Amino acid sequence: MSVPPHTPWPPMEPVDVELVSGDARLAVDLRGGGIRALTAGGWDVVDGYATGTIPAGRRGGVLLPWPNRLRDGRWSWAGRELQLDVASAEKPTAAHGLLSWQPFGVLSRFADTVTVGTALEPRPGYPFRLLVALDYALAPQRLSVTVRVSNASAEPAPFGAGMHPYLAVGGADDGAIAHADLTVPARTALTTDGGLPTGERTPFDGAVGRIGDRAIDTPLTDLVRDDDGWARVRLSGPAGAVELAVDGSWPWLQVYTGDTLPAGQRRRSVAVEPMTCPPNALADGVDLVVLEPAATWSGSWTLAWEPRG
Repeated sequence: MSVPPHTPWPPMEPVDVELVSGDARLAVDLRGGGIRALTAGGWDVVDGYATGTIPAGRRGGVLLPWPNRLRDGRWSWAGRELQLDVASAEKPTAAHGLLSWQPFGVLSRFADTVTVGTALEPRPGYPFRLLVALDYALAPQRLSVTVRVSNASAEPAPFGAGMHPYLAVGGADDGAIAHADLTVPARTALTTDGGLPTGERTPFDGAVGRIGDRAIDTPLTDLVRDDDGWARVRLSGPAGAVELAVDGSWPWLQVYTGDTLPAGQRRRSVAVEPMTCPPNALADGVDLVVLEPAATWSGSWTLAWEPRG
């Protein structure tokens, strides 16, 4: 079979979409739809990755249709036993959903806002079709993100959602977060073993203070909310202070100090992950969102930063 001349190939560009507001610059990776970079002047507010590279630790990623881990990749729904792919025989968990490498398209774009989206198609282990859109709005000292999901299936669809930004407050070397101070508005920690829940919950003191050598990789809930219904995490360090706030659609936060990341990326930033549900939620049913056909869900979170004077 001969190939006709000028046969087209799939498009290679763009790989990113960027917004600029004042000295703030946001790069959204169209492979996965998440935050690749967020800078303010010379400050990397989000610890991101270079364009076209494979990020370690799901940096900036969109975690759908489940965040975190699912034990053995197994769960059941409406009488069906379902099996998702697992990382390996040594690590038999399904991690962080199905969108990490999926192409996203630009649905709309203005000077300081962009919406990107994709369709999550049914597959073995997750037989539901979801439409996913992310709205990003950038201001000189604030990023607003809204995640929207619509059920395009003919039956109710369960899912969990999350995002995985790593907050940076100065220092690019391993261990730099030892000099950062952290406050998390949560009262309860979910005990995990290998990232999976044991069934135990314990009180959590969100006034962490100076991180030092403390290692954290913990799902947190019972969030303390301000009068507006939002819960606010604060991280401060040599470069300034960062505040991540979540609306009522996110009852969970996962805080991770990066202790298992590769050398050169370890403990230099703190992941603060808005989540709708804890690890293993598809199997355990804890705080799952269930959408009827054609129904929609949305959740918003913001990131604000203030350079140190």
